Amino acid sequence: MMEKYDVVVIGAGPGGLAASTAAKKNGAQRVVVLDRNNYCGGVLNQCIHDGFGLLRYKQALTGPEYAVNAEKEATDARVEIMTSTMVLSITTDKIITATSKKGFIKLQAGAIVLATGCRERTRGAISIPGTRPAGIYTAGVVQNLVNIKNIMIGKRVVILGSGDIGLIMARRLTLEGAKVLAVIEIMPEPMGLQRNVSQCVYDFGIPLYVSHTVSCIIGKRKLEAIEMSSVDVNKQPIPGTEKIIECDSLVLSVGLIPENEVALTAGVALDEKTNGVITDDYLQSSIPGIFACGNCRRVMDLADLVSEQGEIAGLNAARFVKGDSLQAFEKKQSVFKKGFPIEGTVTCPLCPNGCSVLEKEGVIEGNKCKRGEKYYLQEQTDPRRTLTTTIKQLDGSLRPVKIENVRRSELFETVRNLNYNS
Repeated sequence: MMEKYDVVVIGAGPGGLAASTAAKKNGAQRVVVLDRNNYCGGVLNQCIHDGFGLLRYKQALTGPEYAVNAEKEATDARVEIMTSTMVLSITTDKIITATSKKGFIKLQAGAIVLATGCRERTRGAISIPGTRPAGIYTAGVVQNLVNIKNIMIGKRVVILGSGDIGLIMARRLTLEGAKVLAVIEIMPEPMGLQRNVSQCVYDFGIPLYVSHTVSCIIGKRKLEAIEMSSVDVNKQPIPGTEKIIECDSLVLSVGLIPENEVALTAGVALDEKTNGVITDDYLQSSIPGIFACGNCRRVMDLADLVSEQGEIAGLNAARFVKGDSLQAFEKKQSVFKKGFPIEGTVTCPLCPNGCSVLEKEGVIEGNKCKRGEKYYLQEQTDPRRTLTTTIKQLDGSLRPVKIENVRRSELFETVRNLNYNS
């Protein structure tokens, strides 16, 4: 027997959880969210660094903390959650076919919200010349290995790409004992947030090369080295600028692609350039009653904005089922600043403004609140950081740990003590 739901949400990441909660709160009677993982939160669970939730929850949360909040909102709204459920296909009639612990299932939806996220670009997508040795990983895979499975990838690491995950993993690997030899970026400026350039690269003295790329991979069975080259205005390696860096691991942080294999089964229109779902002003796809939100629509910088978009998609899915008019989505951009921190300033990470604070003739400028001034003064005398790491439990699993207000000079010692005592 085919179960009927008002709204079916595919994907239990931040967008999907927010969409299901909003659908339920706006009059949809039966709402279910499906996810192929055996847990909610999606990739948030391996993002143990803080900085999530500044917009949505007005506090700096780790990824797992953000996921717990989002799941609680959904369960409090009495959303049904089906994990370990792999969606195989959807139809224009909004019939969902999936496999689960119960076996092969079919659901009939009044409306569907696609919240299937994105996937990483691999070496093949950027065509790096050279051999094919072991030791080349995408940043998300490294994040999962280190933060979830307690597996270190190597001792001498090069990172290609300066997006936020690449920068954050540079810090994480350094704190876990690896030597990050270089972060290499093909663009003329870092692609990550200024706060991450400052606290993940500058704090640890990690070399950051812009307008460079990996021009060749060297090694037989295992990675032995990479060749780094400067690039011209067309992003092509410049002959004669090659430099060999001996390493055992290369981490690729070279972009994300919207994940829409499920959407294609119904013939949902996708953008030819980005692979994202094409939507109207109401986040509705080319098929009436099928909505999309978050990274499967367009890769976004912040989980907070994904959740906000999910709320509108869920609201409109509920309104579609009831026959009510839909609400237009107001596009918003990340307010966080990217690229190099402004020289001579301190980038304040305490709120979304990301103020560049400096002192001129004894007067502190650039901050929009008193907290920015306090943070600047602290940075001049006794810099403090929030340390996020993991400790091994008796059953072998890892538990994320967040310790606030750690002296920057004591980060390594704090990690060693935690590892020794766990």
